Amino acid sequence: MAAKKKVLVPDHLYVPRHEIISKEEAEKVLKKYNCTPTEMPLIFVTDPAIVGLGVRPGDMIKIHRHSPTAGESIYYRYVVEV
Repeated sequence: MAAKKKVLVPDHLYVPRHEIISKEEAEKVLKKYNCTPTEMPLIFVTDPAIVGLGVRPGDMIKIHRHSPTAGESIYYRYVVEV
């Protein structure tokens, strides 16, 4: 029986690109949206889409989503522990 090839979730075709943003950029985002980090949408540090990025609780993630109708949309998530 042939071994199945493993595909890491972040490398999958349908998973949008996730990246850690700097503390300075995170502060600009919070100021732009007039909110605190915990008021942002949350993402668990164990989320398969961010495995391998080296994220820690307190980081902010920038997600680039592509759509045929909207083009590119940017979303932000605040990383928390489980």
